[in-house]
Amino acid sequence: MQTMIYDSDAFCVFQLDWADRVMEKRAETSDTARHGGFEIVDKFARKEIFIDGPVADGFRERVQSLMANSPTTDDIDEFLDGFSALSRQNLHAH
Repeated sequence: MQTMIYDSDAFCVFQLDWADRVMEKRAETSDTARHGGFEIVDKFARKEIFIDGPVADGFRERVQSLMANSPTTDDIDEFLDGFSALSRQNLHAH
């Protein structure tokens, strides 16, 4: 399942979750059941990045910390801009 969790003029963030993958993780430990992926789309650069596993966990924690301070859209976009540097995948419309 794909859920849009953020959308601005500059970025869009989707949280990705696959039911079968979550069930496999639940069998391992309850903490790893939270693992999922995020797709960050840089609209201006027309690039995307996918993160999952421990990187996604760190991303989730940093987002929660950021949200605790009632950030502006500019604050969130600046945070996401740090991840766009990791992108090597050009975005192509079909």
